[in-house]
Amino acid sequence: MQLTLERVTKKVGAQTWLYPQSIAPKSGAVTVLLGATQAGKTSLMRLMAGLDAPTEGKVFVDGKDVTGVPVRERNVAMVYQQFINYPSLRVAENIGSPLKLRGEKNVDARVRELADKLHIGMFLDRYPAELSGGQQQRVALARALAKGAPLMLLDEPLVNLDYKLREGLREELTQLFASGDSTVIYATTEPGEALLLGGYTAVMDSGELLQYGPTAEVFHAPQSLRVARAFSDPPMNLMTGRVVTGGVQVEGGPMLPLALPANVEGAVTIGLRSSALNVDAGTGDMALPGKVELAEISGSDTFVHVETLVGELVAQLTGVHRFDLGAVITLYFSASQAYVFDSGERLVVAPAWRHKGG
Repeated sequence: MQLTLERVTKKVGAQTWLYPQSIAPKSGAVTVLLGATQAGKTSLMRLMAGLDAPTEGKVFVDGKDVTGVPVRERNVAMVYQQFINYPSLRVAENIGSPLKLRGEKNVDARVRELADKLHIGMFLDRYPAELSGGQQQRVALARALAKGAPLMLLDEPLVNLDYKLREGLREELTQLFASGDSTVIYATTEPGEALLLGGYTAVMDSGELLQYGPTAEVFHAPQSLRVARAFSDPPMNLMTGRVVTGGVQVEGGPMLPLALPANVEGAVTIGLRSSALNVDAGTGDMALPGKVELAEISGSDTFVHVETLVGELVAQLTGVHRFDLGAVITLYFSASQAYVFDSGERLVVAPAWRHKGG
């Protein structure tokens, strides 16, 4: 199924919830809508589903104009943060309901398969009210997957689950999506989730669609500073600088030997992802001395906040490390890992990267 939105907008009263935007998610693949709360992700998904009609613009399915066609007349599966299950049906009946409507055989086996993948196989004989919130959300996910709809809309479906289960389910869902034929739209506020799911990513901010493309491409080559900010966790480290002969002079820091386009001059913004900063020097690395303001451990990484002459920077170090508050340390980075944005906040230099396929 090919879904296409052409210059759709959404206005509610005097407020604009979605500015004009066009997107044609790749058929049979996962498209992640990435953006902070109130970026417009849910509003856009409601237009895709037919729950709302756009104020302006058109929605097409396989070339047919379905603008304004209600959701009950479309074959769409949806899962939102607020799980929805049939309270009078047991878990097995909830999951199997779309399979029975289609008249499929071996319903019980398919229900068991989906339940086991989502770690709810032991709850098949229970009613939704007997489950925790996270378990009920997994039932809703299983039912949506069972429906096998050509368009599946998932609006932050894992946000209410605990960290360990969320990590495991991301991997399971990636495999389930890859093995299916549905076009999957998955909304999240977490850049890491977009990277794990792969596929394609549409970055949204304040009702605008900023960039859409293969996830790795959008991450490694953000077209603007707004995209780079949205697709970084923790936020990208930013420094001010000025174009000089041979590169960029960081205000309060080193000169970065970078080749810039001839038409770029004057003030620029330099961006460094936290993973590009280290506490061990490499050959040719730039040095930024500073003092430790905070060190926090998250999973298997340590995030060190360091106050330097160019401002506070956050370094993401692999492994668990201990740093005393106020300790003097030096951060190192390679100029080749720097992003440069011009005065219009457009990307002009990005670190080199290789696409997986070549």
